[in-house]
Amino acid sequence: MSTDETARKHAPLLARPLGTLTRGVVKAPVLVLVAGLSLAVLCIGVAILGLELRTSRLDLLNPNSAFNRRWLAYLDEFGNADDIVVVINGESQQAVVVAMDELTEVLQARLEFVSIMQKVDLSALRPKGLHYLSVDELQQVERFLAEFQPVLDGDWNRLSLANALAPAKEASTENPSISIQTRLLTVLSGGTAEVEQPRVAAELAQLEDRLASQYLLLNGGRTGVVLLRLANAESPTRLKLAIPKLRSQIEAVRSRHPRVTMGLTGMPVLEFDEMSSSQRDSLRASMLSLLGVSCVFIAGFGGLRRPLLAVAALLMGIAWSMGYITLVVGHLNILSIAFGVILIGLGIDFGIHYLARYLEDREQMPETDAALIETAQSVGPGIVTGGLTTALAFFMAGLTEFKGIAELGIVAGGGIVLCVIAALTMLPALLHLSDQRLALTRQPPVLPFGALCRWTAQHPRRVLGILLLVTIVLGTGITRLRYDHNLLNLQPKNQQSVDLERQLAATSERSVWYAVSMCKSHGELLARKAKFDALASVVATEEIASLVPATSSGQREAIARIAKLLSALPDQPPLLSVIDQERLVWGLAGAEDGGAPTMKPELRQALDELRRLPPSEYFARISRWQQTNAGQLLDTFRQLRSMASPEPPLMGDLPEPLVQRYIGMTGQHLLKVYGQSDIWNMEALQQFVRDVESVDPRITGHPIQTFYASSQMQRSYIHAAIYALLAVAIVLVLDLRTIKHSLLASLPMGLGLVQLLGLLGWLDIPLNPANMIVLPLIMGIGIDDGVHVLHDALRQGSSLRNGSYQISNATASAIFLTSATTMIGFGSMMIASHQGLRSLGQVLTLGVFCCLVSSVLILPILLGNRRLSSD
Repeated sequence: MSTDETARKHAPLLARPLGTLTRGVVKAPVLVLVAGLSLAVLCIGVAILGLELRTSRLDLLNPNSAFNRRWLAYLDEFGNADDIVVVINGESQQAVVVAMDELTEVLQARLEFVSIMQKVDLSALRPKGLHYLSVDELQQVERFLAEFQPVLDGDWNRLSLANALAPAKEASTENPSISIQTRLLTVLSGGTAEVEQPRVAAELAQLEDRLASQYLLLNGGRTGVVLLRLANAESPTRLKLAIPKLRSQIEAVRSRHPRVTMGLTGMPVLEFDEMSSSQRDSLRASMLSLLGVSCVFIAGFGGLRRPLLAVAALLMGIAWSMGYITLVVGHLNILSIAFGVILIGLGIDFGIHYLARYLEDREQMPETDAALIETAQSVGPGIVTGGLTTALAFFMAGLTEFKGIAELGIVAGGGIVLCVIAALTMLPALLHLSDQRLALTRQPPVLPFGALCRWTAQHPRRVLGILLLVTIVLGTGITRLRYDHNLLNLQPKNQQSVDLERQLAATSERSVWYAVSMCKSHGELLARKAKFDALASVVATEEIASLVPATSSGQREAIARIAKLLSALPDQPPLLSVIDQERLVWGLAGAEDGGAPTMKPELRQALDELRRLPPSEYFARISRWQQTNAGQLLDTFRQLRSMASPEPPLMGDLPEPLVQRYIGMTGQHLLKVYGQSDIWNMEALQQFVRDVESVDPRITGHPIQTFYASSQMQRSYIHAAIYALLAVAIVLVLDLRTIKHSLLASLPMGLGLVQLLGLLGWLDIPLNPANMIVLPLIMGIGIDDGVHVLHDALRQGSSLRNGSYQISNATASAIFLTSATTMIGFGSMMIASHQGLRSLGQVLTLGVFCCLVSSVLILPILLGNRRLSSD
């Protein structure tokens, strides 16, 4: 079979249609360009008017996922406003609290910030404090008041020393009045000894502490937290304006408090900072990659004019893509915002392959149009197949359950198709207008990459052995490969919001984030709280239902009786009568003589001093002691009365910012469940999720969302790769028409993936939610390279039968240049501060290099082997 017959036998199905398309383009190039430019302007206008940027991680999740439905139900009940957290660090608690109060005062004057809370103020509950005592405790209070009923009736002299000594003679050693003798020793020496505090006073002090205002403090009081929410938080524009203003206000307050530092964190701030940094880094990377790609393109083709035409065609394809994205998806998310870098890195490949073949054909054909038609027929099918396989690799991601990945697949897949169309329509029109009037001269030579490949092909066994050995060594690194679920590790380094989030996790005994369980009743909440507290993975639970206890009729009746007893209290205790000095001496001596055979030395000394005291000094000391004791008792009465409101505690008594965070729109109670470990530790998080779901299967919150979303994202990337592999296999078989050729075309992709994953393991570069997109990307890039090598081999016809295939200079140069431009395009992300984009750049650059080596060194050697390449 002749070379021409072999070439015709393997002629791609698209060769003739693409030749016809190019004939139409070169007949009316101006019309084609005007139509293309008009469409580009229209698409840009549509994007400006309708394309949104969605910064919330919620936009990445499938709203129909079971775990996300739980979250959406929570948002319906409690709203979608997460807390913005101001973290204040200082040398002392006092410095922190003063700064917290001033900042709160400043923020309360700003209408854009609502639900501001720097402390839990329970002062409105204090008048109803007795409702927090049990029936037994209230009965104890009533017994205490009954003991002092004569005093409450106005007989305050019952508290005098004369009255206190009376029972001492008859009392047992367990009677507290015996201690009066000991306390008198202090009184007689010039001090003031108070009577023993009744137990009810200690209980009241504990209740006071329970109902006192508490600042949100951590780290022994050296870290304070102010929580606030943004009004109309669902508006990205509002968040974009509010966060910078808030930071400037915080800085203004901090400047007046040099002993503290202040910063912002919380989910809204983390998302805002992530989107801002990714936007900034993506724009910078896009500009840098476009510049770098253009420079490599120009250097590779030895001229400026034609490479710039290919770049112009690419820009038109990207402009069309913006309109396509607006009409089909309508928005960009945290992942799909990188579409520009993806299209620049991959879309330019089509122009490179087209130009490389065009320059080679132009050397042999005097007519520009003839060269363009021949180029379309020879390399066009490879461009279409490579573009379709790459686009399908992305489109298959649209079948996955993770919405963020699905949207990225739809956005990038459609963009790739439009860039292919631009390369096959706009570029021929531009080349026709640029070259038709030029005299036939020798074209600038393409860099001789083919010669390098042919040199390695002269030592096939040695080169193949070395490369296969390297692949095996690299492949063993797959066992060291890990997946990093921690979303904080994707954020820019040294970003304040991330550093503060880590600080809060490090200085708190529990995780900063918490799971949330919604309860329909107070009883359900308390029962569920007890079950959560019994879990080993749970360190604490928080709710406010216990701040508003349900009181019984017995409690209310007891409180009413207490309030009635204390209704008439004097402003101050009346002056109590003082026992006669001699009578006191006699009374103490008599009490001692009646109770023991020998008087205690310390009491004998006190009596001697008592006898020597001048009457005025004696009166002053005893009176001061009696009045102090009476005043203390009166303070206890007043404290009881101040907490004896008959009205039971209500939710309306709690601070509104607190209620907003714990009581839903339909009255459901929120129970926060804190885990012992950092939620970014996937194993600990998995255990925490399993434990809390055993108590409440509908529990939700950021830890639950993080666990399921991260797992779903990982699965979606893997499923996308599997779907893409199946779709690409079908396209390859349709294009190359034999399974053997399809497998050979897939070889650079397979080897490249093995080498890449092993290399990542050896370099300890983990896969993560940002760089896992390499799976469909490497598939598209590797197969694209393999397809062009196979098409080049099929064009050479008989060389496949005699085992003498050598990759052409045009194909080798095109693959080298497309790989270089792709590595520059994605490598530009490595300058990003956003670590997710940086890791994406690292992984894609390494992956493209691995596919390059396999496609231009290993595959041509295998195709040059007569046994492997023969039909």
